[in-house]
Amino acid sequence: MKSLKLTMIAVSLLIAGSVLAQTNTPVVTQRQENQNARINEGVKSGELTKREAGKLRAEQRAIRAEKRMAKADGKVTRAERAKLRRDQNKASADIYKEKHDAQKRP
Repeated sequence: MKSLKLTMIAVSLLIAGSVLAQTNTPVVTQRQENQNARINEGVKSGELTKREAGKLRAEQRAIRAEKRMAKADGKVTRAERAKLRRDQNKASADIYKEKHDAQKRP
């Protein structure tokens, strides 16, 4: 009886661990942190205007919302990860473009 309980606990932990692994998105999270830091640095250095920074931050909020929706069902699929990656690539390019245009913060 005791071994049956231990087996059931072990199986439950394995299932819980596999569900957690399916929703884990450390690469997406790290890129979000990096992109937010780039935006903040651009504001600090004057490379980004307030309007540009606001637009870029809105783009980051949309990606965070998309990530929450992908995780909502307990599994982030390969297609969802690819979509997040594409959106982050676009956001990264947008940050670069805005930081390197001729506009400067007054």
